[in-house]
Amino acid sequence: MTIKKVRRGSIVYTDKFRCYDSLIFCGYRRLKVDHNKYFSSGKVYINGLEGFWSFAKERLMKYHGVSKEKFPYSLKELEYRYNNRNKDLFFLLTKILADFVPNLL
Repeated sequence: MTIKKVRRGSIVYTDKFRCYDSLIFCGYRRLKVDHNKYFSSGKVYINGLEGFWSFAKERLMKYHGVSKEKFPYSLKELEYRYNNRNKDLFFLLTKILADFVPNLL
């Protein structure tokens, strides 16, 4: 989570891991989701984030990690792939390219 993306004063839902306690010092409100009691509470859940990290780690392990310089790009690619995992990626990418360079097609 970066301060550029999440406004101070926002509520941040996390699991009970203690390292997240420091969020209050950055100006965020933190609410904990206890996995032992329930995995979701209405619209509040953190399994999506855990699912993404599982997805990302599985793919990054194939490459035995990535360099610090390329990590943000790799993570952004994995975010795109994860958010579109049920769609035809080839079609999505060709549409992006066609919109980017309309005179080539």
